Amino acid sequence: MSYQTILFEVADGIARLTLNRPDRLNSFNTTMHAEVRAALASLREGAGGGPAGGGATARVLVLSGAGRGFCAGQDLGDRAVSPGGTAAVDLGESIDKNYKPLVMTLRNLPMPVIGAVNGVAAGAGANIALACDLVIATRSASFIQAFSKLGLVPDSGGTWFLPRLVGTARAMGLAFLGDKLSAEQAAQWGLIWRCVEDAEFSGVVDALARQLAAAPTQGLARTKQAIYESWGRSLEQQLDAERDAQRELGRTADYAEGVAAFTEKRAPQFTGR
Repeated sequence: MSYQTILFEVADGIARLTLNRPDRLNSFNTTMHAEVRAALASLREGAGGGPAGGGATARVLVLSGAGRGFCAGQDLGDRAVSPGGTAAVDLGESIDKNYKPLVMTLRNLPMPVIGAVNGVAAGAGANIALACDLVIATRSASFIQAFSKLGLVPDSGGTWFLPRLVGTARAMGLAFLGDKLSAEQAAQWGLIWRCVEDAEFSGVVDALARQLAAAPTQGLARTKQAIYESWGRSLEQQLDAERDAQRELGRTADYAEGVAAFTEKRAPQFTGR
């Protein structure tokens, strides 16, 4: 499939989805939403060994942005406003159709998702980054909850991610004020996984993607699921969920390979099965 607003490829177990509207800081319009949905749908269909991205099998997804920014959120030029100042589109409908499915798909993909933030991540773009499992940002990158500047609430999961990642006080400050948060501060607060020097960014992201692509994919997928679902469970319920996951994973080829490699004192060769 050819794309106008994204780049998408799968090779060596790594899927790379790049938002590609650099002249608009990779902000979302209707076309980009549709193309991202199509790309992610191919990954869901390919999970577990089926075809994805032209026959290859993805075991990790890297989500990034082209040019000098990650994503500036919604392209406001793609929304008409009447002379009286009322938006001609239903913002709730846009969330239901576009942003909610995107965030839920990233969270539910049965593989690790790396958010590679190379510049500004603002509005929905900031929260789409936070929907990824591991977020790595350049030192020059920043995160901005720009919604308050428009009289809106942080969407795309912002009001859910922020308090869980940085606590209520910092979440309120970020949401109310819409201040720019540097990548370095974001890492110190626990909002993201790592902040790296700009010159090292590409190499660090590639190394992490290769590491995760060679890892036992089903185990990582169940770990991701267990951690995210733990927020809605008691300790006893979570212990039961861990038991069920171990029972399933103990029957996989990757578990057998991991045990054999440990016993034979060699590096494991996981297949994701």
